[in-house]
Amino acid sequence: RFGAVMCCCGPCAMYRRSAMLSLLDQYETQLYRGKPSDFGEDRHLTILMLSAGFRTEYVPSAIAATVVPDTMGVYLRQQLRWARSTFRDTLLVLPVLPGLDRYLTLDAIGQNVGLLLLALSVLTGIGQFALTATVPWWTILVIGSMTLVRCSVAAYRARELRFLGFALHTLLNIFLLIPLKAYALCTLS
Repeated sequence: RFGAVMCCCGPCAMYRRSAMLSLLDQYETQLYRGKPSDFGEDRHLTILMLSAGFRTEYVPSAIAATVVPDTMGVYLRQQLRWARSTFRDTLLVLPVLPGLDRYLTLDAIGQNVGLLLLALSVLTGIGQFALTATVPWWTILVIGSMTLVRCSVAAYRARELRFLGFALHTLLNIFLLIPLKAYALCTLS
């Protein structure tokens, strides 16, 4: 719809050869803070494509296969790489955003601000519990409501009730991924 997928997932992405060749030097010499970067190459390549004026599109009829993490340790290492990539490449995509659809700007900001708001909500709830010994019901209710709305929209758009099960990811996010993403932000170099 917008002609710009913000991250073409590595094993599921296909590029026109001429487009890839025109960006190969920039892609192969990816640096972060003056050092070669070894994470987030798929997101980086997507941003290079968008910066060069190419479209990146999602093709719902495409069939692709990949290997997914099968242990918690492998999953957390994957999420650490992805978090670093998201934080780093948000700065790279900012100059590209004005030329893209406004929704994509919202998406790019939401990937970072949404996480920040969730982290602040959790910290506020923990603070309330620690200082007053009361359960932060409003915080729990707001996080739960936002989760159900998000999962309901996904279930409706996909026409699949199983997307409601994605609500369980919020717990994983709160207890594992927020601390991991804070670590990723502190160790970007």
